Amino acid sequence: MSDELNDKLEDKLVQLRCHFTWKLHIEDTELHDLENRVLDQIEYLDNNFNVGIHNLLAYVKHLNGHNKEALESLKEAEDLMQAEHAGQSDAMQLVTWGNYAWLYYHMGRLADAQIYLDKVENTCKKFASPSCYTMECPEMDCEEGWALLKCGGKNYERAKACFEKALEVDPENPEFSTGYAITVYRLDGFNTTSRFRKAFCVQPLKRAIRLNPENAYIKCLLALKLQNIGQEAEGEKYIEEALAKMTSQAYVFRYVAMFYRKKGSIGKALQLLEMALRATPSSALLHHQIGLCYRAQVYKMSKATNWQPRGWDRENIDRKTKLAISHFEFAVEQKPTFEIAYMHLADMYSVAGNSRKAEDTYQKVFCMKSLEEEKIQEIYFQQGQFQEFKRRSEVDAIIYYLKAIKIEKPSSVRDRSISSLEQVVLRKLQRNAEDVESLSILGFIYKLKGEMNKALEYYERALRLAAD
Repeated sequence: MSDELNDKLEDKLVQLRCHFTWKLHIEDTELHDLENRVLDQIEYLDNNFNVGIHNLLAYVKHLNGHNKEALESLKEAEDLMQAEHAGQSDAMQLVTWGNYAWLYYHMGRLADAQIYLDKVENTCKKFASPSCYTMECPEMDCEEGWALLKCGGKNYERAKACFEKALEVDPENPEFSTGYAITVYRLDGFNTTSRFRKAFCVQPLKRAIRLNPENAYIKCLLALKLQNIGQEAEGEKYIEEALAKMTSQAYVFRYVAMFYRKKGSIGKALQLLEMALRATPSSALLHHQIGLCYRAQVYKMSKATNWQPRGWDRENIDRKTKLAISHFEFAVEQKPTFEIAYMHLADMYSVAGNSRKAEDTYQKVFCMKSLEEEKIQEIYFQQGQFQEFKRRSEVDAIIYYLKAIKIEKPSSVRDRSISSLEQVVLRKLQRNAEDVESLSILGFIYKLKGEMNKALEYYERALRLAAD
């Protein structure tokens, strides 16, 4: 009887729209960092969209095996719903009720699960939904969008679709607009081809600010994007507005610091990051940003000494390198899927002269699952640079540059790989003008550039030499 009841209950549960049915892509190694980020947002980011983040926290706690704590988070979500949305539609509670039903089911409390299934069913009937346990409404699309957005890059396209669907129903809704703007900002960051430099997210961010004029976080994102497309002066105005707000400062400081680091004001960026770190000491993002600041200082000092530092300069560079390494190591420890932090860590190991650790770190990234093509390109390019300049291995550098180029997705990294490969091959040809492999590769490079006459010239020279 119990098995039959379980099966009937599960048939109903899978129809619910909630975190348990949204197929959120979260790797086990990401759970610790995700829970920290959710807790930081609850504690330090002031916004009007807190019900959803408590629902997500409940789901993450369940995944970590803490069902009683998950129930407490759902209770907080319910209390917030009563406090912030009293008198509004019952439809806004469907996600929380769905999570309750699933959680009680996993805890073996089937009668309690049925209570919440009944609440969902009664609401669906009230709104004349064609399904007993599923209802279409923009608020649910929005909450699904927030959950997907918080769970990382593999979920962003689906998050964008959710917010777009909600905006079709209510285009002037501040929450829907904010979620959509943040999503397209993140997606813009993934697109490295020149045609995306126009930054599709600028207008959605400006629209979100119009609807949420007090939201300092959105202003920071717009400032960073404006800086990225060469409109730094306009971006700085939004930074100043964000800093003038007393709310969400732990969040605001991290993004303001990014802006100043990219501007070259490393000292100011470090000061802001250290302030933010006092509030959220386990943030992988903050430790990565601090590491980037020290890395920038290392390269600035190295360049100033013509890459041959001595005495105090050498000591200072070594000290900053160790600081960068310690922060990058902490970031990847907190978030083991933090690909770009691994790459920066490998780079600093290389600067410190620890080639073995650098290579091991690069290999860790290559072994990661579900890497986007742009990320793989960048990893191959960085590995090519490492082989060329640190290990002085032109052969291995060529292998990695070619791997980056053979991923045919257009990007600035692919262009840099082509340029770097050309320089290596030309150096080899200066030493040996009859190097068949180098001539062939040069033909391939000119073919990629669309210079077909030159490509044919080098291919023919290679073929003649090969025939001889």
